Amino acid sequence: MCSPQDFGMNSGGVRMVTRSRISGLRARPRGGTEEAAPLRKGEASAGEKSHHPMKRQRKAQSLNVAYEASDSEKGEGTKQLKAPSWEPQDWRQHLANIRTMRSGKDAPVDQLGVEHCYDPSAPPEVRRYQVLLSLMLSSQTKDQVTAGAMQRLRARGLTVDSILQTDDSTLGTLIYPVGFWRSKVKYIKQTSAILQQRYGGDIPASVAELLTLPGVGPKMAHLAMAVAWGTVSGIGTCGARSMGCWWALASRPACLSARAARPA
Repeated sequence: MCSPQDFGMNSGGVRMVTRSRISGLRARPRGGTEEAAPLRKGEASAGEKSHHPMKRQRKAQSLNVAYEASDSEKGEGTKQLKAPSWEPQDWRQHLANIRTMRSGKDAPVDQLGVEHCYDPSAPPEVRRYQVLLSLMLSSQTKDQVTAGAMQRLRARGLTVDSILQTDDSTLGTLIYPVGFWRSKVKYIKQTSAILQQRYGGDIPASVAELLTLPGVGPKMAHLAMAVAWGTVSGIGTCGARSMGCWWALASRPACLSARAARPA
C-alpha cells in the first residue's frame, strides 16, 4: 500500500488538493458554461413563472357633470335638467296579466290583511297601534296565523297599557304560533314601552321614526304609513315571496289606506 510520502506529498497536501477541487466545482458549473448572473429583485428566471401579476392600465372614463343654474343665472338660454327615470321592462303588461289572473281568484290577504286586523271601533291611536302590532306579528307568518293571533289579543283588550301589563308567558301563549314568537314577545314589549314614553301611546308618523322601534323593518314601516296614517311613503316587498305579493296586491287599490286607521 502506497503512502502519501511515496507520491512526494504529505497529508496536508491532500487536504489542499481537496479544497481546491471543491472550490473549483463551485466556481465552474458542469459543461463549462458560465455561471448565470444573480437575479435582481422582481425578476423571474427563464422558464419560471412570476407569481406577481402584471398591473393592468386602467382605461380613463369620462364623466359628464351638469350643474343646476341658480335663480340669478337662469335666463332664456338656460336648459332645465331632466331627472333620470327608469322603469322595468314590460312592467305594465306584467301588471295587466296579474290583474287578469287575480280577477277570478281571491287570496287570504284580501280578507285577512293588516287593514282587517284592527278594531274599527277603537280610538284612532289604538287602531294605529293595532296596525303596527299586526305588522310585527306578520313577519315570516301566514296571514291566517297573524289574523288568529290578533283576534286573541283583541279579545283581551289590545292597547299599549294592556300589553305592558301582560307577562311574557301569557303574551307568548296568545301570539303562538306566529313565526319567531319568542323574539316577537320581546320586541312587542320594548316597542310598547317606547310608544308609551315618547309618543303617548300612539305610533310615529314617519318611516325614519318607525324604523327605530325594535322589531320594525322597512316593509312594516311603509305599510304602517299607508294603513295607519294614509300616506304612501314607499312599497314594501317580501323578498323571495315578492311575486306572491304582486299576485295578492295586483287587484287591490294602489293605496292600502282605503280603510286606513288614520285619524277621523
